[in-house]
Amino acid sequence: MENNTSLQQQLLEAGVHFGHLKKKWNPKMLPYIFAEKKGIHIIDLNKTVDHLQEASAAMKQIAKSGKKIMFVATKKQAKEIVSECAKKVNMPYATERWLGGMLTNFNTVRKSVKKMQSIEKMLADGSAESLTKKERLTLSRDKEKMEKVLGGIAQLGRLPAALFLVDIGCEHIALAEAKRLGITTFGMVDTNSDPNKVDFPIPANDDATKSIAIITNYIIAAIAEGLAERQASKDDDESEDSNNENETRARRLEAEAQAEAGRGGRRGGNAPAGGPAGGAPKRRTPSSGNRRPAGGGGGR
Repeated sequence: MENNTSLQQQLLEAGVHFGHLKKKWNPKMLPYIFAEKKGIHIIDLNKTVDHLQEASAAMKQIAKSGKKIMFVATKKQAKEIVSECAKKVNMPYATERWLGGMLTNFNTVRKSVKKMQSIEKMLADGSAESLTKKERLTLSRDKEKMEKVLGGIAQLGRLPAALFLVDIGCEHIALAEAKRLGITTFGMVDTNSDPNKVDFPIPANDDATKSIAIITNYIIAAIAEGLAERQASKDDDESEDSNNENETRARRLEAEAQAEAGRGGRRGGNAPAGGPAGGAPKRRTPSSGNRRPAGGGGGR
């Protein structure tokens, strides 16, 4: 409870509770509105805390399972905060502008990313030196433009499992694409938004930098926790595998040693057994030889 109180206090100080003007409100936000003050709606921070914790727990599980969460925030006041936070946990992000079809036409976007990476490689390894100065300059400019828009998704090899949006109204194209592909959506919803459009709405002020920062950092901390747990379980599995491997090897060597000892025992046991067996015919041969002439004599 103390943690909730301190989190609530932090959210209050960051101005997360400030909504939009009453005339701009969306009636669907009614369950999340605490009161109206001087024509401005005040968001219920108890609801914010509950939804923030629920969303963070879900994101932690997604990160723990090894899937990617894409951060989308093209608003001026959110760009830097979100890109910095996403880089901390190595998650993809789109903060310059949302390219139409970034999710629904993912293969084409991947081609553009590959083109950008090949230009980077050319400029880095010196293979662009054979080009004219003008061509090199054009390549550099192309790379910069692409880096700006596609830099955040350069490492994204397949579609993300979830999307986190700072303003669902502003990022409506990204939201529509995610919905179409059945991608889980998380979003900061202000009093002028429709919270039913996202799977995990977080009622909060989506305009103030402090508010965006506190919500995003809380989520990033949960993702980092999920990634750490994933790494720990991976390490445990690896050590377990190596232990199992060592046990198997030890058992195999033991079995081989026993088999070798068994073979040696059989070889050793055959020698004395072979002696009498080999000797028996020798003893029988003369006696049978004696009997034969005797028998022969009897015949004659």
